[in-house]
Amino acid sequence: MNAVKYGIAFLLFIVVTAQRNPDSASMQMDNKGFVYHQFKPGELWYDDQGKLINAHGPGIIFSQNKYYWFGEKRGERTSGGVNVYSSSDLYNWKQEGLALSPDDADTASDIARGCVMERPKVVFNRKTGQYIMWFHLELRGQGYRAARAAVAVSDKITGPYKFVASFRPNGNMSRDMTIYQDDDGSAYIIYASRDNFDMRIAKLADDFLAVTADDKLLFSDHREAPAIFKYHRQYYLMTSACTGWKPNEINYYTSTSLWGPWKKSDNNPLKGPGAETTFGGQSTYVLPVRGKKDCFIFLADRWNPANLTDSRYLWLPVQLKDDKPEIEWTDAWSLDFFDRHK
Repeated sequence: MNAVKYGIAFLLFIVVTAQRNPDSASMQMDNKGFVYHQFKPGELWYDDQGKLINAHGPGIIFSQNKYYWFGEKRGERTSGGVNVYSSSDLYNWKQEGLALSPDDADTASDIARGCVMERPKVVFNRKTGQYIMWFHLELRGQGYRAARAAVAVSDKITGPYKFVASFRPNGNMSRDMTIYQDDDGSAYIIYASRDNFDMRIAKLADDFLAVTADDKLLFSDHREAPAIFKYHRQYYLMTSACTGWKPNEINYYTSTSLWGPWKKSDNNPLKGPGAETTFGGQSTYVLPVRGKKDCFIFLADRWNPANLTDSRYLWLPVQLKDDKPEIEWTDAWSLDFFDRHK
């Protein structure tokens, strides 16, 4: 009976709160769980079944008229593979399952349970018709000494993905990384190397399952957490300083070519309280909004090292003023922001 009473009380609380200030509510209740109409950066975010979204260090791809969010499945202090969620509106997400699982059968496997899989990014290969997942991999029991990139493949966007291989690209250490697919369909890995003192780029092979020998140092600045996007024929690469779990100030570089030269900006693109610490987060991805030309969402993780499951997501709109990105803190926003700020 107590459980019923508490459940009724919780529902009444939600209803009363929404009635008092319906415009400020980012979510409403239906018979399944939460339904969202806004983004509220840093707040708890639940899927359509009322479970916390568990997909950290994410990458997002649009395919088959839906967005697919891939991210690290995290326990309190453990790595549990790569989760995938789907959405048609970016607010409300359905868990599609575990896209890539650690290997429980073979303790000699590169992805044996106990390994660390970070920052998964998925791209579609038009030639092979396959979905390719890249991620940063640390081998079981080795801490962060392995410093590898890893690749997995699936015929279905939601997986399950089959592990292919892990390696150091062209012999270089690889930690925080991202994948970028350019307008011509070619794909590249951008990765932190040499204990994060170098940022490098390598072109992927035609099937996206390996790197080519086209590999170049972009700059040496002790940076990590790369997130890239393209606007007006110019590339923007956002990065974080290397301060462990402690948040720091983001910066960005610009170039008219992926191969550089890259020019470092002296301006912090973030505005508002906490801008000097990336609002307590760390960059992970910049998402182009489908159907809204030149509109982008900045994605960051607000890590909680004491309980990684409870790490929060920071999604904020990017404004480009005189070709300079500006990301201003807002407690709540919706996609019509881009219509109002053209």
